Amino acid sequence: MLDFFSPLTVERAGVQLHSRVGGEGPPLLLLHGHPQSMVMWHRVAPALAQTHRVVLMDLRGYGDSSRPAADANHANHSKREMALDALAVMKAHGFERFDVLAHDRGARVAHRLAADAPDAVNRLLLLDIAPTLAMYENTSEAFARAYWHWFFMIQPAPLPEALIESNPARYVRSVMGGRHAGLAPFTPEALAEYERCAALPGTAQSIAEDYRASAALDLEHDRADVAAGRQLQQPLRVLWGQHGAVGRCFDVLALWRERAAQVTGRAIDCGHYLAEEAPEQVLAEAQAFFTDSLSDS
Repeated sequence: MLDFFSPLTVERAGVQLHSRVGGEGPPLLLLHGHPQSMVMWHRVAPALAQTHRVVLMDLRGYGDSSRPAADANHANHSKREMALDALAVMKAHGFERFDVLAHDRGARVAHRLAADAPDAVNRLLLLDIAPTLAMYENTSEAFARAYWHWFFMIQPAPLPEALIESNPARYVRSVMGGRHAGLAPFTPEALAEYERCAALPGTAQSIAEDYRASAALDLEHDRADVAAGRQLQQPLRVLWGQHGAVGRCFDVLALWRERAAQVTGRAIDCGHYLAEEAPEQVLAEAQAFFTDSLSDS
């Protein structure tokens, strides 16, 4: 589905990072969510490549990137570490400064990337998240029921790993199919790719560690930003699914305005998986937002 984009594997600190690149124009990094891979962009990336040099990458622990070992404080899967991965991939493709379009877990990586490396990130378009710290601190029963996997995945090893490994395809279909539109938005080819990657050795441990990091070390990094009064200074646009749990359970714009100085955004008519449920709207938003960033630069 992404054969138009040329593959490049980048190594950073012993971790192999799978990426693809294509198109011409200013650089744009695309980061995927859970339990997916860069394939989730297959409906929007080719069109974006008509105006941008598009770089797609699989986060560590996902897709065809490496599955690092677990460690005591989950640092190997922190968003800070994943943000450093993204910097390394973009530098390998020749880019020191770029725009970012990101969904779900990838959007949390993008938030940390923009906070830790403000000179590298020009603009951010984030899909269907509120800030991680705010979501944990404002968890309601409705959110806990909708995002049950957030609380399942942070349980101590090896229980989450064992249950996922018993049937990785069932896990993928349960998480993705349990939302607004069920499995209907996903092409058979994309779903097969998500299931293939979920079954790779080490995936269950890495994706669990991703969530354990978000509930531990990532929160420490977020709290340090809040305590220091640090806000993102880049223009930030956020989109969320009108029928998704994030928009129902949180005031998305208000929470982002606590963490960023320049925020706009809106809900669109879909659920959580915006790029596969409403690709035309995501594409229009991205083209307008990032084209405007060119005129401002």
